[in-house]
Amino acid sequence: MIAPTAMQKMAHPEGELATARAASAAGTIMTLSSTATSSVEEVASTGPGIRFFQLYVLKDRNVVAQVVRRAEKAGFKAITLTVDSPILGRREADIKNRFTLPPNLVLKNFEGLDLGKLNKITFQTSDSFAASYAAELYDRSLNWKDIKWIQTITSLPILLKGVLTPEDTMIAIQAGAAGIIVSNHGARQLDYVPATIMALEEVVKATQGRIPVFLDGGIRRGTDVFKALALGAAGVFIGRPVVFSLAADGEAGVRKVLQMLRDEFELTMALSGCRSLKEITRDHVLTEWDRPRFSPKL
Repeated sequence: MIAPTAMQKMAHPEGELATARAASAAGTIMTLSSTATSSVEEVASTGPGIRFFQLYVLKDRNVVAQVVRRAEKAGFKAITLTVDSPILGRREADIKNRFTLPPNLVLKNFEGLDLGKLNKITFQTSDSFAASYAAELYDRSLNWKDIKWIQTITSLPILLKGVLTPEDTMIAIQAGAAGIIVSNHGARQLDYVPATIMALEEVVKATQGRIPVFLDGGIRRGTDVFKALALGAAGVFIGRPVVFSLAADGEAGVRKVLQMLRDEFELTMALSGCRSLKEITRDHVLTEWDRPRFSPKL
């Protein structure tokens, strides 16, 4: 599936619209970022397809409610709530480059709303556009009660993106999460957090099969998909490969990278002796924690 990545028209003029069409053609799910350069309505107009909407909890809850309801009305099937960004991590490349949104682009889901008037944001000398935007608009008081609140404004299932520990997984289930997305935000939030593939198995165990667990981040080949499924993931989300391919060749590029991953995954299954997804098991992967089982006896 396709992970939420912001401002895709920076990569290609058709941005999220091209990505949506490619996902539909590939028969997979696209997650639209709330900070997209195409609106939920515009993405829905590209044609049929299963889509999720990624959400940040903002200080202005009325705006959050409006955007969520628009996504539901536009036919989106789930809300992906990002829970690891009440404040933005220190993104030194953005600061060094003084990253800002090009003047010809806007965050379409907030266009026409007070939040969409980004010229009101006060930029600090040490900040990038993204950091200033987050500091001005994101609700730092984000907590587990916000899941209950979102459930009062939508009937869509809520997936929590950014969970890395079994402890948070159990709390998430109690709070009513419909699914978990193990993610470290592309390793751009907090330095030294574990790779998502390293955190996956403990999160899966903590759910005890009650809700699905997905993996986001680090998927570059079909073998990575296979490893994630072997460790218990119900599916994977990819972000950077989609944006890279979008920049290279628009919709055709995204189609190609999705097909490459599918082909590599099927090849890995065949060479591992797996005739179906159900035959991918924990025994197909070896992690550092398994090594004592395979160490020769002294």
